Order: sequence, then structure tokens, then C-alpha cells
Amino acid sequence: MRIRIVGAGPAGLYFAALMKRHDPSHEITIHERNPRDATWGFGVVFSDRALEFLRADDEALYRYLTPHLETWPEITIVHNDTRIPIAGNGFSSIGRLELLTLLYAYVEKLGVKILFGSEVNSLDALGEADLIVGANGAFSWIRTQNEAKFGTTTDWRPNRFIWYGTTKAFDSLTLTFRATDVGVFCAHHYRYKPDRSTFLVEVEEGTWKRAGFDAMAPGDTIRYCERVFAKDLEGHTILSNNSYWRNFPAVWNERWSFDNVVLVGDALRTAHFSIGSGTRLAMEDALALFKAFRECGTSDLKAALARYQETRLPPMKKIWDAANVSIRWYERMDALVGTLTPVEFAYSYMTRTGRVDHAEVRRRDPQLAAAYEKLHPEVAAP
Repeated sequence: MRIRIVGAGPAGLYFAALMKRHDPSHEITIHERNPRDATWGFGVVFSDRALEFLRADDEALYRYLTPHLETWPEITIVHNDTRIPIAGNGFSSIGRLELLTLLYAYVEKLGVKILFGSEVNSLDALGEADLIVGANGAFSWIRTQNEAKFGTTTDWRPNRFIWYGTTKAFDSLTLTFRATDVGVFCAHHYRYKPDRSTFLVEVEEGTWKRAGFDAMAPGDTIRYCERVFAKDLEGHTILSNNSYWRNFPAVWNERWSFDNVVLVGDALRTAHFSIGSGTRLAMEDALALFKAFRECGTSDLKAALARYQETRLPPMKKIWDAANVSIRWYERMDALVGTLTPVEFAYSYMTRTGRVDHAEVRRRDPQLAAAYEKLHPEVAAP
């Protein structure tokens, strides 16, 4: 089978590895517009549950990646100066470039060809192919050129965010919310190597405007954020990697394929970073597409692509729906920080998507549940 993949991110790389490992006769080429040593952003994060899916389905890759991960057993919510650790929420992280570099080596050893610096802008430019995989991210040209065929919708959310890093290594995945005279600032931060952390800053649209970020130079923006989070950074600096303010696009496609073209990863749908599942979803897409071909065979392309959407849609949509509920929680963070006590705020965060109820909070962190029950006795079980 001649497979052309556009985008050397986790989805495209993992699908290539699965197909080539299953049948070395597949001719697989990945087109990646960036150089081998370039990436945007800093670290990526996996929940314990996300890693368990990988361990169950691909023990070899799990063992290959896990020695390179930073891990911790809890998350922390910071409500101004009050820190609330929340147990039962294990996470792991790795630098995005380090993850990609490991996957590059993994697939190339299998015989997959990766063409770096390969800027492809049309399906015709890919040449003859039995299957074309659009794995080229949230702004995929494959999707945007064929939106009617995919049934694409894009919902641009109002909050602004900027993806920074920092030289401070934080002890856990932490959500820090700080009220200022222009509004609430949230930092999503976690260690991805011993001396580096992701430090993503998010604000409501009104806060962004009142701070003057629309007219502020990049260096001044960094210094402003360093002042807001001075207590958290403790003298460490914020790092930029082509970092700029953006809105989040909530992308959805009713149809995942047409002819011999199929979407995976962020090209297929985007899930807000607040649930930490983007890389997991991308790799699960790749696994589901591979399993569809393994089940239906490579000779019946139509059946395999239909099977991919049929089997992958239900579990993926649950996470996507939860991510969209989470987006809206962050869009109310000014009001939540201003009206809730630190305990109530941490509890609201834990239950924001509706997938975690009070019983589950009590199971994960009895201390948080008990503190909340003191404030709201009505939620306590009889």
C-alpha cells in the first residue's frame, strides 16, 4: 500500500509506525514542512489514564517512551495565594521536540521515510497514493481545502492564550489563577524536563484588552506576565518559542474521509488543552485507523475508513464534549475566582466537565471532599 502522510506529529508518526510494523511492504512517506529540529511550544502532558491506553495497546512503544517522561501523582490548584493539592490525578510530561525526536527515530528504524522541509499544498502534489492521511494539525490545509466534503465547523472561542515556557521546574501540573486590577490570569504549568516547564498563560478577552496586550511588544508581554506570576516563578524567566496570543479553534468534522483521504489528530478535531488529552487523542486516532485497516484489509479502503469513524467516534466524542465544557469553565474564570472560596474553586475545577461527581472526588481526594462537605453539607452521602 502506498501511504502518504502530511504532518510528522504524534498522529502521523504513530500511524506510520503501526502500519509499517504490521506489514513492512507498505511504502510510507511522511511530508513535514518543518526542519527535523524545529517545533513550536514546549512540553506535552499525558494523564495516567492516557498512558494506560498506550500500555494496553502497544507495550513496546510504552516502554520506549516512559524512561523519558517526568511524572507526578497530583495536580495543584492555586487560587491567588492559596495552594490546594488534589490527589488521585497522576500525570506525565515530555518536551514536544523530545517526543517527536524519539518518534522520528522509531519510525525511521522501521523503514518509514520522513521528508523534512517538505512544503506540500495540494493533494495532487503528493503523487500517486492509495491512502492520504491528513495529520497536519489544527490548521490543516487538507481540511480547509475540502471543508464541504468533511463537513467542517470551527468555533473560535473568546479567551486568549499564549504558550510560553520557563526555567522553573514545577513539582506538579498546576493551574494558577491570579486576580489583578485588569482581570484574572491563569497559568497552566508543569515540568517537562528537570530544568524546564511549560507555562501557558490564559486570560478572558476583556482582560487581554484592558492589559493592552493587543498593542504590546513581545518582550513587554513577557515582562508583564512575569510580574503577574512573580510569586510563582520565584525569579525564573519566561521563555518564548514563537509565542503569540491566540484564540482556540474548536474544530469538528462530520465526515472524517472522502475518496482516499482521511483525517487524524488536530486536523480531525481539536480538544482544548485544559483537559491535557491532545496528544493522547492523536495517538488513539492513529491506533483506531490502523485497527480498521487490520480488520477490513487494505484492499477495501471504503470499508476501512467507514469502520475507523464508526469505532472511534463514540469514545473520542466523549472527550471532545468534555473539552468543550472545560473551555466554557475557563471563559468564566474571572467570576469564579471572584465568588468562590479556594476550596469551592478547586472543587469546581475538578467537577467542571460533569465527568467527575462528588463520589469520585471523595475517592480521588478524601481531604478535598471533606473540606467541601463542611461548606456544603447537603452533598455529603447519608
